[in-house]
Amino acid sequence: MTPWMGRWLAALLAFGGAVAAGAGAAAAAAAAVAPAVAPAPAGAPGAPLPAGLWFDDFSDADVAGLALGGWRQRSAAGHPGVPGASWGAEPLTLIRDPQHPTRQWLRLQASTDGTPQGTRQTQLCHERKLLRGTTAARVRFADAPVQGADGDPVIQTFYSVAPLRHDFAPDFSEVDFEYLPNGGWGSPATRLYAISWQTVQVEPWQAWNSSHEATGSLDGWHVLMTQVTDTAVHMYLDGRLLATHTGRNVPSVPMSANLNLWFSPGGLLPPSPGQPRVWQQDVDWVMHWQNKQLSPAEVLATVEQLRSAGVARHDSVPTAVPPLPSPCDF
Repeated sequence: MTPWMGRWLAALLAFGGAVAAGAGAAAAAAAAVAPAVAPAPAGAPGAPLPAGLWFDDFSDADVAGLALGGWRQRSAAGHPGVPGASWGAEPLTLIRDPQHPTRQWLRLQASTDGTPQGTRQTQLCHERKLLRGTTAARVRFADAPVQGADGDPVIQTFYSVAPLRHDFAPDFSEVDFEYLPNGGWGSPATRLYAISWQTVQVEPWQAWNSSHEATGSLDGWHVLMTQVTDTAVHMYLDGRLLATHTGRNVPSVPMSANLNLWFSPGGLLPPSPGQPRVWQQDVDWVMHWQNKQLSPAEVLATVEQLRSAGVARHDSVPTAVPPLPSPCDF
């Protein structure tokens, strides 16, 4: 740890106080680890916030504030998911954290009655400006719908992506986590995919990627994290390294952070018009630190320090010039 990092951490802890009670043993231990951050106390009056950091804990007064934070909800039809399904018709909501009344979660919702016209999927995109560095989010996965019968092949995701402009586009990049509680894609297994993509053809399907499957239920809250360097992608679940991908599957162009709740086009339960099956996915916070390889403990420490200092949103990751289109622009 460099001297200025130590001074930054000491000042921030003095300003924001100790790590919030109830954050858990992992977060408390992480607070003792100085993250690789800029030498200024985040949130201190008049002090500059760290450079190259994007953080959002969804503390807006209403969902309209998401646009001010650079988020866009998709409305255009198309891949992925059920052909003919609509996008953006289900509401985005902000939910108070019952254990921390001053904090909120972002809630995504998707529903299907088993028909294309009765299927509504949700995707939220941020600016396309993430490449090298550490990206993370705290996400709540669900193994069952909040309404209706269980069994539809739903996909719950957090990922970074550059749009696929055409089949086998050379400037496509993607790093994603995809949770399939009811299986899908030829397997009934409950599993989490950790995938890095180089390029793909959708029809007929042909992809170049590296993937890892973690089987078993992940119902509940989890921290998903990636470290992207010039030569590798490291993917973590709750502080545990799941996979390292190298070679052609390392991202090569700036990507957009995305949240997506959708249904696999094959395997839906029988149609039940007027009786939708409703799924929800919650997100506590997201962050990216440009060109810094943070450990899982450093990520948790940084989030708690920012929150303790009263920082609900910060974005000092430079916007691409000219701005790049995100997946929600197509």
